Amino acid sequence: MTWGVVVFPGSNNDRDAVHVLRHVVGVDVVEVWHEDRELAGVDALVLPGGFSYGDYLRAGAIAATAPVMDAVRALAAAGKPVLGICNGFQILTEAGLLPGTLVRNAGLRFRCRPVWVRVDSQRTPFTAALPVGTVLQMPIAHGEGAYLAPPDEVAALDTSGRIVFRYCDPSGRVTPEANPNGSVAEIAGVANATGNVVGLMPHPERASEAVLGSTDGLRLFASAVAWLHQQPQAVSAGAALASQGGSR
Repeated sequence: MTWGVVVFPGSNNDRDAVHVLRHVVGVDVVEVWHEDRELAGVDALVLPGGFSYGDYLRAGAIAATAPVMDAVRALAAAGKPVLGICNGFQILTEAGLLPGTLVRNAGLRFRCRPVWVRVDSQRTPFTAALPVGTVLQMPIAHGEGAYLAPPDEVAALDTSGRIVFRYCDPSGRVTPEANPNGSVAEIAGVANATGNVVGLMPHPERASEAVLGSTDGLRLFASAVAWLHQQPQAVSAGAALASQGGSR
């Protein structure tokens, strides 16, 4: 099993993602340069956090036009797991692979601290092994992490099980007080229609070893690895879930 980690100019969590996947999860990893146009042999992909191209235009906007993104789209269309973390989430929304947008945090302050999120959907490779209601502690580090979408789109995402994570307190209660950035409906992560593309603002790669204070993030990678081991049945199952509206 081979995972890819895309490296854009300005990525700063790519090494963390490679370390966790290679040395903690134990899978093969290839680093993919932003100018690459193929992802041959890659079974799953991570778009890491950072400040791609300096985010000088808008977070993720320039990276969304990088040459590698056509290959990312092809991989996503093939049903393979794609995870966007923080800046990676912003890139996926800018590229149209995920709905909604990420804007400046409420209060216009950069937020860097641990948060709790509740798993609200199992219909993705990264949460298939995590029961709905599971509470995870992971850190955030962003200035543009407030998730926005029109009310009717948020309702549709909720109905179809595409809201994957919501900010919550340690007991799992979703409250405005637990929301660190003003995201609509306390949304911390969403999925595409088929569930194989997921974006989230918290950093699972920074919560994958006990020395970091939490191993909750490791559960996302382990879930996806287990999901991939079920291939090719898992791809068909994912497509079936999509057609059924998910298993939320």
